[in-house]
Amino acid sequence: MAGLNMSSFGECTHAIVRSIPESLCKGALRMEEGDDVDFAAAKREHELYVGVLKNTLGLQVISLPGEESLPDCPFVEDVAVVCGETALITRPGAGSRRKEVEEMKKALRALHLNVVEMTDENATLDGGDVLFTGKEFFVGLSKRTNQRGAEILADTFKDYAVSTVPVEGHLHLKSCCSMAGPNLIAIGSGDAAQKILKTMQQMSDHRYDKLTVPDDHAANCIYMNIPSKGHVLLHRTTEEFPESVKVFEKLKDYLLIPVSGTELDKVDGLLTCCSVLINKKPEL
Repeated sequence: MAGLNMSSFGECTHAIVRSIPESLCKGALRMEEGDDVDFAAAKREHELYVGVLKNTLGLQVISLPGEESLPDCPFVEDVAVVCGETALITRPGAGSRRKEVEEMKKALRALHLNVVEMTDENATLDGGDVLFTGKEFFVGLSKRTNQRGAEILADTFKDYAVSTVPVEGHLHLKSCCSMAGPNLIAIGSGDAAQKILKTMQQMSDHRYDKLTVPDDHAANCIYMNIPSKGHVLLHRTTEEFPESVKVFEKLKDYLLIPVSGTELDKVDGLLTCCSVLINKKPEL
């Protein structure tokens, strides 16, 4: 298997984000009805998140404008999967989100990535269902992502094995898991999350370490390997998930950065949802 050297896993130079439109509060899709989103608080959380990427970690952040007719547009992860120099523009499972790909496509082309578009009308794929481990891809088959979407992803990233995992009880695969480091899967403790982990372990030839946290949504964290900082993990705050944070704090040699996501969580938006991370080799 070709593939990337695990020591470079998590390296990134650029992040694409998208501002929050006011329409998110009333118009964003959500799995279940719940509390209203406080627009000012959501905006503040998002700005702090972007500030961490830009100012704390020194990434080049490309900020796309929010669009009132696209209430879910800040969740940029769903519209593109980037691995190495290739970017797959997805076909989101919710029809109301399909136009979100336009701005993303322009941004990725401007970065001179090899942009592949998913044009098959039978395919759906949300990036929130795509977990790249550095060794292989797991694709959640959910209400938003189907088998055909997973097949196109496999055709696009031929260097890596792609396994599909049924997702129940959660919107996306990454609603209850994510990579917390090279070879380390963060996973929630809920039954649905544990079932997903078991399936991934059965499908894979690799043995992954696991970091089990009490709260499923806290298992969605962002690992980065930043030259000047080393291992970096963005995770939810103690105010939100005190018991899960205690687990993250056991990760020695990590720069741990708590980031609040209470407002966007109300519309099923988690930490990984709000950015597309890219590792651009310097152009010669």
